[in-house]
Amino acid sequence: MEEYSREPCPWRILDDCGGAFTMGCIGGAVFHSIKGFRNAPSGLARRAAGSLVAVKTRAPIIGGNFAVWGGMFSTIDCTLVHLRKKEDPWNSIISGAATGGILAARNGAAAMAGSAVIGGVLLALIEGVGILFTRLSAEQFKPGHPQIEDPSQLGQPPSAQTM
Repeated sequence: MEEYSREPCPWRILDDCGGAFTMGCIGGAVFHSIKGFRNAPSGLARRAAGSLVAVKTRAPIIGGNFAVWGGMFSTIDCTLVHLRKKEDPWNSIISGAATGGILAARNGAAAMAGSAVIGGVLLALIEGVGILFTRLSAEQFKPGHPQIEDPSQLGQPPSAQTM
């Protein structure tokens, strides 16, 4: 079984940034289409127009926020891989904590600490679930013990051993 290899760091940062932007735009479009539909004046045409306006104005902003988070996370992750000379779950956990702290820097030290803890715990949970699934799926492919159906293959019967 081949191990999943990731792209080199400069391209990984751009790839993660673009993927995060796309996820943010899609999620923002879904959320703001519902919100715009509910907050628009009555009438199906007005609600549809309100939904479209809300998506056009807010979804790119949400996508941009996700892109900033994804780009910063990947940059810190690549920096840690370079400095530590190994790629393990600790890099992601530390990157999540650092990204949460840096993005909350304008709100003060208490907000930085809280966001860093939340980012670290969130990434630790994600990494833990990933490790759990990897171990569970690896157990599926372990060779089992062959079943022995013929009792004569087990060796001498117990009565023959006492003689």
